[in-house]
Amino acid sequence: MSVSRRLSHAQSVTWLSKTVLLSLLYYAAQILPLHAEETWVDLTHSFSESTIFWPTETGFRLVRGANKTTAKGYYYAANRFSTAEHGGTHLDAPRHFSASGQTADAIPLRNLIGEAAVVDVSAACATNPDYQVTIDDLMNWETANRQQLVGRIVLLRTGWSQRWPNRLTYLGTDQWGPSAVKHLHFPGLSPTAAQWLVDHRRPRAIGIDTASIDHGQSTDFAAHVNLCGANVPIFENVANLDAVPSTGVFVIALPMKIAGGSGGPLRIVGRISTDHRPNGE
Repeated sequence: MSVSRRLSHAQSVTWLSKTVLLSLLYYAAQILPLHAEETWVDLTHSFSESTIFWPTETGFRLVRGANKTTAKGYYYAANRFSTAEHGGTHLDAPRHFSASGQTADAIPLRNLIGEAAVVDVSAACATNPDYQVTIDDLMNWETANRQQLVGRIVLLRTGWSQRWPNRLTYLGTDQWGPSAVKHLHFPGLSPTAAQWLVDHRRPRAIGIDTASIDHGQSTDFAAHVNLCGANVPIFENVANLDAVPSTGVFVIALPMKIAGGSGGPLRIVGRISTDHRPNGE
């Protein structure tokens, strides 16, 4: 190959590489635009021995290692932890209530990342701890915001996150064991509204700031059944929804990728666009 042909080939490769790089950067910018004035909100409760779990679970355990400066002069720390899949801020994979539903490791990323819709029902829940979010609540959000919930990550704000980590006020009981379940009192999503979302809005996922998407007194967990049967992931015990607006929030919710899991610990965060900061901050 002549020198001129080699130079021409090298220039073509360089041009192609730059074109691919610019295309990737453009694509990334469309998915998750970053700017100097962005605001991120952590929507996750930390895991510790005070983390709230279902009364029939044993909770989170952290076993600390030696964690010290070694004889060679460097510091080294390594701990062990154990936890149930469903406790603290966590994912309910569709497999949780559907034999054919996606497991934690099989949920597409598109269901875990996207624009959120924060539906505030805290006023109704303040006077009724057994409140169930209705179709009217969801449609009222659409009317107020002139948008539909189609393809959104729907986050239900009941105000219960402010009660964390007090088990008595958060769950309605501080008892443990199977007998405690009948004493649970906290808001949830009505099964009818869950089915309406599945049939008419197809959300990417749905989250709530209580211990379960079904209200505490549920015995058939029908909201779970309706959502999981349609492969809609559920996020429970979400934190700090009072710190994000009803629209303009981009959510990233990445669970522990447990092969065959029915759920797992979740780290969920939200980015608030400049035009949607609460109180004009």
